[in-house]
Amino acid sequence: MSSARLPSRQHAIQLVGPGELRHNPAKEVPQPGPRQIVARVEAVGLCFSDLKLLKQFSGHARKGEIIEGLDPRVLREIPSYVPGLTPTVPGHEVACRIVAVGSDVRRHRLDERCLVQTDYRALRTAGSNAAFGYNFEGGLQEYVLMDERVIIDPESGERFLISVGEDLSASAVALVEPWACVEGSYANAERQGPKHGGRMLVVVQDGLAPEGLAGMFGDAKPRSITVLDGGGTALSALMPREVSVEVAEDLPSLPDESFDDIVYFGAERRVIELLNDKVAPGGIINIVTAGRKIGEPVSVGIGRVHYGMTRWVGTAGNRAVDSYQHIPPSGEIRPGEKIAIVGAAGPMGQMHVIRNICQGVPGISIVAADVDDARLATLSAKALLPAQARRVPLELINTTRQPLPRRFSYYALLAPIGKLVADAIQNSLEGCVINIFAGIPAPTRQELDLDLYIANRCFMFGTSGSLIRDMEIVLEKVEQGRLDTNCSVDAIAGMAGAAEALAAVENRTLAGKIVVYPILRDLGLIPLTEMSKHFPGVSAKLDHGQWTKAAEAELLRSSASSL
Repeated sequence: MSSARLPSRQHAIQLVGPGELRHNPAKEVPQPGPRQIVARVEAVGLCFSDLKLLKQFSGHARKGEIIEGLDPRVLREIPSYVPGLTPTVPGHEVACRIVAVGSDVRRHRLDERCLVQTDYRALRTAGSNAAFGYNFEGGLQEYVLMDERVIIDPESGERFLISVGEDLSASAVALVEPWACVEGSYANAERQGPKHGGRMLVVVQDGLAPEGLAGMFGDAKPRSITVLDGGGTALSALMPREVSVEVAEDLPSLPDESFDDIVYFGAERRVIELLNDKVAPGGIINIVTAGRKIGEPVSVGIGRVHYGMTRWVGTAGNRAVDSYQHIPPSGEIRPGEKIAIVGAAGPMGQMHVIRNICQGVPGISIVAADVDDARLATLSAKALLPAQARRVPLELINTTRQPLPRRFSYYALLAPIGKLVADAIQNSLEGCVINIFAGIPAPTRQELDLDLYIANRCFMFGTSGSLIRDMEIVLEKVEQGRLDTNCSVDAIAGMAGAAEALAAVENRTLAGKIVVYPILRDLGLIPLTEMSKHFPGVSAKLDHGQWTKAAEAELLRSSASSL
């Protein structure tokens, strides 16, 4: 084993039960096993997702036991694996430095500075997947242990610890993670045809003749197709010969969440609502109305659009292939886009606004909407100058006094409210993209005007978390000076202020992000607007009130000498 001398005890914030957060001043610092590393945590950003874990604890889908992807014997060797009722350490927005490595560690080196990718998608739990800061201990502690059998992607071989240089502040590195979640929502590649090797369901309403089926497949052919043909059109004869075709007798008896593609020729609300339950995670529902009208709102599982990554498309024509062709290749904004960002003045909303301003897409305009004047003022201070410099029209409005002023071609929804999706459809331009970024609870359904959705060729989508690729994109922007993630920072804290900081996240008393420095054990929560009262020297290093690398260095120096 190669290591710096590790202390035996450390300060940590531990979650020991639902709503039970404790500051432990004497948590054991683990020694790494042969395949393990120990990293010293430099900075941690706090996230609203930490509060979901705080409230749900063992009930959270990512706090569960790992049931697939890693041998249980291996898991028993990892002291930082803490599923179920075992206390955990939250905090997944982390910059760290490796200070100890086991004898058999091959892909990580001593003194390497790293950004942590937290989402272990290959390690499945009953309801989701494993994650750093959930069923593996996170960053709200001075030292954290990780295992190479967990932090290397088994398919790509990529590391979940991304190496970073010394030029960036710890806060800027830590905040790459939330910015990557935003980036991922725009960069996420969307499937534009049937899933190759998937399961398809084709349902035909009485009196309709299905068209556009043959051109729908191309090289992507389902493994099996189930047909339910109300019109007696011998639908099974129209399917590719090499694909297994089954004939269903009725819709309710088909298993829920089992079809990767559902193609429905028809316009009956009752049928669409039944089909909603049959689509699998990552699946697409394709509604071909053939000129008919549904004529009434349809209850749609919009929570699954975000967490299950289900997708809805349709065409008012009679060719099923046309609906797939309306799907954009990704969630990226397009030239000339008229963008509405709803919930724009919170921490993640600010990122959406600034990200799109800095993206360099020509001809866009942005309306940033929120319900809080103080938060909107904070957003204005951060976003107005970059918008002016890049000639991006930016309008900030408080929707408690003024409705959204026009129709839009792109919506980013940052509040987990189903009605916002319905409103976006009502005010959509043709080809409108609706980015359901906020985590609307998975069981949530909302009545939507699918007639208008289909007529305007709308496309709603959602994403959760980020990929290594997304983090690398954001890190490159930061390293090249095209983006400063520190613009998100509104307050800093040490371990003594972590609980108060999480309460501030819950109560939305600060518009931006809070960064915790675990090494500063006794430091409380300090908003940047109050920094001059506590550390005038640090305040002098701010850039027009914004957090900087120089301010961070001065904080660490002055705090160490005064605390």
